[in-house]
Amino acid sequence: MRRGQPAVRTLPLVPALVVLLLFLAGPIAYCVWIAFTDLQLTGQAHSSFTGLANFRRAFRDEAFLNAVWLTLVFTVLSSLVGQNTLGLALAALMKRASKPVRTLTGGVVITAWVLPEVVAGFLLYAFFRREGTLNAVLDWLGLPRQNWLFTLPILAVSFANVWRGTAFSMLVYSAALDEIPAEITEAAEVDGAGGWRRLWHITLPMIRRSIGTNLMLNTLQTLSVFGLIWVMTRGGPGGRSQTLPLFMYEQAFQNSMIGYGTAVALLLLLVGSLFSVVYLRLLRTEV
Repeated sequence: MRRGQPAVRTLPLVPALVVLLLFLAGPIAYCVWIAFTDLQLTGQAHSSFTGLANFRRAFRDEAFLNAVWLTLVFTVLSSLVGQNTLGLALAALMKRASKPVRTLTGGVVITAWVLPEVVAGFLLYAFFRREGTLNAVLDWLGLPRQNWLFTLPILAVSFANVWRGTAFSMLVYSAALDEIPAEITEAAEVDGAGGWRRLWHITLPMIRRSIGTNLMLNTLQTLSVFGLIWVMTRGGPGGRSQTLPLFMYEQAFQNSMIGYGTAVALLLLLVGSLFSVVYLRLLRTEV
């Protein structure tokens, strides 16, 4: 009976494993297969295995390389710098603010986060368009206006992603800052440490694991942003805001090249995996 006990204990896991294999592992394996074929949506009776042709085509495609570069710019500006830094700053300020200020600030920031991506995209499109809110404010201040979605599209969508996603970083850092013992900060103040020294030598080292976790989750989410950019610019003008998710969609569903688009999706997955490996290695070291 003892030999059969492990098998009996695993029986309740069988349905979950079957569901995972059927709805997760199966589609993933099929997508990997498609990436090595010339499958198209229209005008093709049968697909054939093409090996690494789709991947070689990607690295020779200037539009793909441009999408890779814009994806990195978008991720660094809106996630690594924007959401991470602003979220930490808001968390630190709210920790010292009065309760009404914390309630108002938290409500405004979190409202932007819970908005559907398409709704947030329309709001930021109305803010940045030629006749939008930003240019109206510039006119009132006597400053020159411009078409932000045409002249600086990648910066506009990066700002939009910061506006929408900062709440998550703020909540993560608020919880992390609450875990820092007050006596440590008080002792540093008694020793004459200023605000920046306390931040650099006490706060950041003690919340380093939260920083790594937040960066990893924010980066993976930012790499997959589609609806926000699609609503605001559709990747234009001239591909100047076309990140990898939009390039993948264009190739797979507008140009009907499912095989090529799936290969781009696998490369995007590889980029996300590289970021995850870096962050996980940073998280291994204890504070």
